Amino acid sequence: MGVSSTIALDAMSGDLGAEVVVRAAVASLSRHPDLNFILVGDEAELSSLVGNIAGDHPRLSIRHASEVVEMTDAPADAVRRKKDSSMRVAIDLVKAGDAEACVSAGNTGALMATAKFVLKMLPGIDRPAIMAELPTTGRSLHMLDLGANTICTADHLFQFAVMGSIVSADVAGIERPRIALLNIGEEAGKGNDVVRDAAAMLDASTLNYVGFIEGNDLFKDKADVVVTDGFSGNIALKAMEGMVGLMKWYLRRAFTRNLYSKLVSLVARPVLNAVSRESDSRNYNGATLVGLNGIVIKSHGGADSYAFQHAIDTAVVEVENNVPQQIGKLLQREAA
Repeated sequence: MGVSSTIALDAMSGDLGAEVVVRAAVASLSRHPDLNFILVGDEAELSSLVGNIAGDHPRLSIRHASEVVEMTDAPADAVRRKKDSSMRVAIDLVKAGDAEACVSAGNTGALMATAKFVLKMLPGIDRPAIMAELPTTGRSLHMLDLGANTICTADHLFQFAVMGSIVSADVAGIERPRIALLNIGEEAGKGNDVVRDAAAMLDASTLNYVGFIEGNDLFKDKADVVVTDGFSGNIALKAMEGMVGLMKWYLRRAFTRNLYSKLVSLVARPVLNAVSRESDSRNYNGATLVGLNGIVIKSHGGADSYAFQHAIDTAVVEVENNVPQQIGKLLQREAA
């Protein structure tokens, strides 16, 4: 990273326990020599895990938190009643400047609500959005919103486009990311008033807007950033995840149907393993909560240590590029 940075890790909120986070942190330290971690959670449990896994590591510290936000907790309850949760304390560390970013595998709604309450929004941004990286036939795609805002205005979609453009440029190294609006057709007259009004705003901007994109074209490398409301985005994301599972089920059934197909599967195993590696969702773990006055990364709740490392890597890139500041500057230029 060049300059020493610190990331706060909510170690207690994921489905698989604190050991996943500790192992991911130790592995990430070996790849990022200028990176420090603050593990947030039960001090006794974390001290034992760190001792067993890493010993006395100078770039790992622990901050005690007495509470845990459960997956069943309502977002408002997490904000009001669990002020000493590992999630809240990790975000508080970002607010205080003791950490440059926070990574959590906890309750998405609670994480969003807590981060918005503690860190506030960037000037010019009305709502935060959830953005994730997805695979395509070319370079990867960033899509937002994926569930934070079920009802959006054209202004919201325009703001999402600005934020997506910055993150895509930084994470994927794309100079002028191609931005598209998810719609029911590519023609200019298609879609509702919100999408058409957002298209007009993007046409008049300095962003690299390429038009509408349909759901069946998401994986064809036609755009680098796809913008939509959280309702449609979340449905699209879950449909993608379900389709991957269905295709894997078809392959397993086809290759175990009879003795001949089992023999064929042995020959095809290298190809199948390669496909499995490339479609492994763990390689895309780590959604950004964009629009906040700080960096917060949401890991999948069931992430293992390998997947959690990818979420950490996303945080590292955003810290290096100071993503919130870049979003603020681009918004100012577009408003001028």
